[in-house]
Amino acid sequence: MTALPDPVERAALQQALQRADTQADLLACSELMSRSGSFELRWPDGVVSLSAGLCALLGLDGEARAAALPQALDSLAWIPVAERRLVARFWQGAVAGEPFEFQHSLLAADGRRLQVLHRGLLQPPLAEGAAPTGVALLHDITGRREAEQRLQALTLRCETTGLSNRHHLLQQLDAVVRNAGWSAQGFSLLSIEVHRIAEVALTIGQAAGDAMAVALAARLRAFAGPDDRIAHLGAGEFALLSRGGAAPDVLALRAQQLRLGLQQPVACGATDIFPQCRIGIARHPGDGDDGLALLRAAQTARLDAPVSGGVAFFQPQSEARALRDLQLEAALRHALARDEFSLVYQPQVSLESGAIVGAEALLRWTSPDWGAVAPAEFVPLAERSGLIAPIGDWVLRQVCGQTVRWRQAGLPRIRIGVNISSVQFQLVDMAASIRGVLRDTGADAAALAIELTESALQQDSERLATTLRALRADGIEIALDDFGTGFSSLSRLRHLPIDLLKVDRSFVSDVTAAPESASVTRSIINLAHGLQIPVLAEGVETAGQLNMLMANGCDRIQGFLFSPPLAADALAALLQAGRRLDGHGGPQPARRRTLLLVDDEPGIVSALKRLFRRDGYRLLSAVSGPEALELLASEPVDVILSDQRMPGMTGVDFLRRTKALYPDTIRMTLSGFTDLQSIIDAVNEGAVYKFLTKPWDDDRLREHVAHAFVQKEMADDNRRLQGQVASANAEQAQLNHRLERLLQRQREQAELMQVSAGGLRELVDRLPTVVLGIDPDGLLAFINQRAADLLPACRTGLGVPPEPPIQQVLDDLRALRRGGDKIGRTVLIDGQIWRAWLRRLEPAGQPDAVGRGDLLVLLPQDDNHA
Repeated sequence: MTALPDPVERAALQQALQRADTQADLLACSELMSRSGSFELRWPDGVVSLSAGLCALLGLDGEARAAALPQALDSLAWIPVAERRLVARFWQGAVAGEPFEFQHSLLAADGRRLQVLHRGLLQPPLAEGAAPTGVALLHDITGRREAEQRLQALTLRCETTGLSNRHHLLQQLDAVVRNAGWSAQGFSLLSIEVHRIAEVALTIGQAAGDAMAVALAARLRAFAGPDDRIAHLGAGEFALLSRGGAAPDVLALRAQQLRLGLQQPVACGATDIFPQCRIGIARHPGDGDDGLALLRAAQTARLDAPVSGGVAFFQPQSEARALRDLQLEAALRHALARDEFSLVYQPQVSLESGAIVGAEALLRWTSPDWGAVAPAEFVPLAERSGLIAPIGDWVLRQVCGQTVRWRQAGLPRIRIGVNISSVQFQLVDMAASIRGVLRDTGADAAALAIELTESALQQDSERLATTLRALRADGIEIALDDFGTGFSSLSRLRHLPIDLLKVDRSFVSDVTAAPESASVTRSIINLAHGLQIPVLAEGVETAGQLNMLMANGCDRIQGFLFSPPLAADALAALLQAGRRLDGHGGPQPARRRTLLLVDDEPGIVSALKRLFRRDGYRLLSAVSGPEALELLASEPVDVILSDQRMPGMTGVDFLRRTKALYPDTIRMTLSGFTDLQSIIDAVNEGAVYKFLTKPWDDDRLREHVAHAFVQKEMADDNRRLQGQVASANAEQAQLNHRLERLLQRQREQAELMQVSAGGLRELVDRLPTVVLGIDPDGLLAFINQRAADLLPACRTGLGVPPEPPIQQVLDDLRALRRGGDKIGRTVLIDGQIWRAWLRRLEPAGQPDAVGRGDLLVLLPQDDNHA
């Protein structure tokens, strides 16, 4: 029989049990709060017993907890199958008394996968021959692992676009460089700049800039191939890593396709933004040995591409050019303060009168360190650095001040054009800025023109149109510069208030040699005239270019043919002297009919000259097509008579080229060539007006040529009449516009006067004195409220004579006034004593004119004493 424990032993045993329960509760609470759990491992069979904290961590309760206890280590359902062997190996290799730890996953009852830090310890046996016991503590680190992954993603990815950032791109570049060393396969890196992102963020808001960056990142993803890598390096800079050693022409074509895709408009709210993209290309291994060197080479190459859009490869001299740009930008920041800028003015001439009608102000920079720096070099630097705004303001103030000085000197008034950068429209309110300059300098808006390039039209068109309309309403001329080099559309030209279209000099320079340039120039002139916009051609340097432009109806020119850019004093001297374009001073003599004879046989040319000399024509001759084209570039010609079979250039080819360059000429061929198909084709094309055969009949040939001159003169008359009609229409449109503006101002003034008169009438109506208005016919025209309240005699209404008491006062006061008494007097009306004043209403500034009536003012005598 077993002896029962005594009361003391029983109390000690109960206390020990209570302490064990308390410790178990504390362990369970600590596991719950620290998101931890533990289990015991029975050795060596590997049976596992879970703690309450581990069951709670796994989401096991009730039947699920009962089913989980106990289990073998290598068959635990809450450990993923792929990781059970890993957990078993750690415990199998455990050494008694030495703790260990590792990380693995757990599968919770609700399907969640948890990451845990597993710490284990194999305890030595408590007694000799006993088995050791394993204890494990599992701590949930899922949140920490996710935060680490997010942090790693942020260190490698752009938060806005999700693309790789600069750090990650450099890692990828270094890896690709190492692999390329083993495979001997090249690759290329494209540095892409879209500077409009920074402009949009600055003007519209950071959210709009981010939206634009996201849209461009999506386009890059769509463009990139499966082996390409793209990155967003910050602001408006992206990069594209393209594997494979593509040939330079293929790579350039692909870069151009990317540029065109990125430059498609991006919708930002209700506004379409037109990105401007330029791309620099560096190739491995030629342009860099590591990732950082390649990225620097691609960025340097990008600086050689046009800001408005272009592609450039890295060149050895690119680094020197980039360094020069940095140094120039640093010097440019001090140029304004050091007064290093100056202005010159290139005259603009009317082809109708030959007189100077305007000038373009051109900025020049002479640095003490760099000498004369070309505008094509420093203006893009000013735009990229944001310095264009203060520099542009300086130019405006200088030009406006100069126009004031010329006006005070009595010089003929001309418009001075000032180039406005598209970046200035983004950075400042141009309408307010220009108005402020005009107000500060006292300049006349009619003496100012602003010139903007086609790149400015790619901005927010509604905002730009509002700004330009405001400036135009002030009398400032709006000119579109370098037309033909950008992406202007007809709808934009029609929508915007453009007063002058300037044809880019690249079309004018070879207008007498390249039929394509001549066709473009002619089309631009016709397009502008169709929209009632005059045309100015830039860069006119030869008489041939001038003749071509005059023949096609150009309105104005600017170029070295008339004058190079001049200092302000030199331009003032030209204006003072009344300098005109050569041949435009005074009445012009009638031009003789001019016939050009082209034949490679001198005898035939001599015979034709003898034949046509009797008709009084001005005769020119050439022995080949190229010689005839040179002659046409410098001499006006009406009719051309050309041989067909000539060395180098056939007559038909010559006449086809002449048609493209000088379509107003009448072109005929005189030939004995028997193959007529090419001539027939030329006649059908309109290149040849008439085909005549050799030998010819003198009278018949003279008759054909005379008829050709008649056709030419009729066509000239038609063109002249059309030009006059177009000019009259344009003038009428301008007059209508001015009249509309005048009527609008008159309406505004009338409304203002009406409001003022209403306010004045209300003020008089509320005066504490009696006020009566009597018109020239002696009828009451006005009675204020005080008169209606105090004088029953004034309550009869308007448009009738005053009642006898009032009429008597009027008669007495008028008698006193005729006597020269201007002082009021005391009168008695209906038993009430009043102080009365009478004043005749006269037109302002005309004391002797017929009065517009009388004004009678009455003040009660009691009130007067008060």
